[in-house]
Amino acid sequence: MKRFWTNASAVAVADGWGVTLDGKPVRTPARSKLAVPTEALAEAIAEEWNRVGARIEPRDLPLTGLANAAIDRVAPDREGFASGLANYAEGDLACYRAEGPAKLLARQEEKWDALLGWARRRYDVDFCTTTGIVHVDQPAGTVERLAHALAVLDPFRLAGLAPLITIGGSLLAALAVLEQALTPAEAWEVVTVDDRWQLEQWGSDREAEEALANRRSDFFVATRFLELLS
Repeated sequence: MKRFWTNASAVAVADGWGVTLDGKPVRTPARSKLAVPTEALAEAIAEEWNRVGARIEPRDLPLTGLANAAIDRVAPDREGFASGLANYAEGDLACYRAEGPAKLLARQEEKWDALLGWARRRYDVDFCTTTGIVHVDQPAGTVERLAHALAVLDPFRLAGLAPLITIGGSLLAALAVLEQALTPAEAWEVVTVDDRWQLEQWGSDREAEEALANRRSDFFVATRFLELLS
């Protein structure tokens, strides 16, 4: 689609903040008016639309996409969406350690033990860790408390957390970002220990590096989305 507007602006609306294109409200794919909780997020979304070139490319509007998801996908079934994300509590990245070599294990222990330690203190839970990829059950109380941590969140925070969880494979790292226990950069270091190790061992791989860069971009967009909700 070609660009059809001159100026995008953030405007106050009855249920928060909206975005207009030459005075006309932006709507979601489901035709709901785009309304977000904070002025900061609305202004950031308006900036995205103002930066668009001659043609609209979805990747140029990532914050808009997350807001659309919150309104169209999450809000109609917030409990169900939260429950789906809670499944990651049963197989968090930080609980599955490599069989070797020792240097990789040391890196995993450095990053992942600290994350598990934070989660134990924050949620009063415990974790079972294992070597390899064979599933290990987590204590029922742990799964229940982490599920509750998600169940109480609003649709916008759930929409922002979803890419962090799915990209990184770690519910705990995503919650640590939300709770500001980890910076986005620190969280990215945590969830890419194995990826960076593989690149170091096998040398430069353009395809793998591009894939990792795309994941990083999406990860940091989601962290910014969450920050703009504060």
